[in-house]
Amino acid sequence: MKILVINAGSSSLKYQFMESEGGEVFAKGLCERIGIDGRLTHKVPGREDVKQEIPMPTHSEAIQAVLDIMVDPEKGVIKSTDEIAAVGHRVLHGGMAFTESCIIDDKCIEAIKKCIPLGPLHNPANLMGIEACQKIMPKTPQVAVFDTAFHMTMPPKAYIYAIPYEYYEKDDVRRYGFHGTSHRYVSARAIDMLGNPEHSKVICCHLGNGSSLSAVVDGKCVDTTMGLGPLAGFPMGTRSGDVDATILEYLMGRYGYDIKEMLNILNKKSGVLGISGVSSDFRDLDEAAAKGNERAQLALDKFVYEVKKFIGAYATAMGGVDAIVFTAGIGENSKELRADICEGLAYMGIQMDKEKNNVRGKEADVSADGSKVKIFVIPTNEELMIAMDTAALCK
Repeated sequence: MKILVINAGSSSLKYQFMESEGGEVFAKGLCERIGIDGRLTHKVPGREDVKQEIPMPTHSEAIQAVLDIMVDPEKGVIKSTDEIAAVGHRVLHGGMAFTESCIIDDKCIEAIKKCIPLGPLHNPANLMGIEACQKIMPKTPQVAVFDTAFHMTMPPKAYIYAIPYEYYEKDDVRRYGFHGTSHRYVSARAIDMLGNPEHSKVICCHLGNGSSLSAVVDGKCVDTTMGLGPLAGFPMGTRSGDVDATILEYLMGRYGYDIKEMLNILNKKSGVLGISGVSSDFRDLDEAAAKGNERAQLALDKFVYEVKKFIGAYATAMGGVDAIVFTAGIGENSKELRADICEGLAYMGIQMDKEKNNVRGKEADVSADGSKVKIFVIPTNEELMIAMDTAALCK
């Protein structure tokens, strides 16, 4: 089934048009500067990229631009939009209302709107993409796939916070977790690579500018590092990860920050950028550290240290581990960070083969012969997961 996958941001819209069985990508691209002037980059395998400036006052014009170029006789890949069987939308926060993907109807839209306080930056943008597609493609089925859904199998002891219970009961305050579509995809692939055993324990390391780990038992998530929002866990590109809440009170009192300013610091000025003062890009940190920049090296050391701590914690929580998976931009491409994270974990049965680890961006088993725990590099494919869910619900 041919599926159009949409990931709408506040001023951007990513898309892929793909086959749900096998994952062949016919076209993909990005609409940028929506609400400003509008730019479209359209890519078709085997052809030169197309870049256009098109007025995009709203997401409706962005969607229309995507559909227009898809049916363009020279630049497109289909003769008619009727060839689009369904549209799958990435939605950040499903709150407690959604434990799996669903067909989008009025009830679904109202539930997504109710989750806006939990995902104030992303859910409104996701809704804009949905409403734009409904307006332009009213007869085409639409499906919502939630970042949080995969983590909804966590037991209460993992998702509850040790604050007054009434905030959970009345306000839905709990650990939700994110990158769920990625964690679901790579954990399923890891289980396949293990030979589909009856029981499995997998730790997924989604390492990118935004990063998270998940503990997956028999294909179901039992814990994850992100929380109510995507700020929690370990240091990321610009996010702090877990911090003592007393720090907020101290800095707000000392510098007169309000909570909005404080959260902006934690979300956009912290993480490895905050420690290093150099960059949020790990490639820049590697280069600076190689030249003797001690803060860049400290940022890398802190990142590795915290990831290791969570691997140890999750192995303990699951009572063992069968496989460690590295995915996303850093996990798939940085052999150095993968090696640093696995170094010293031989006591857990985790041993990496340095030669096998010399791989970038492709699926591989990089564990050493005799390693009790498998170490996999698995490129994530959230779009394929969204397309598969969409096809399954629209058959």
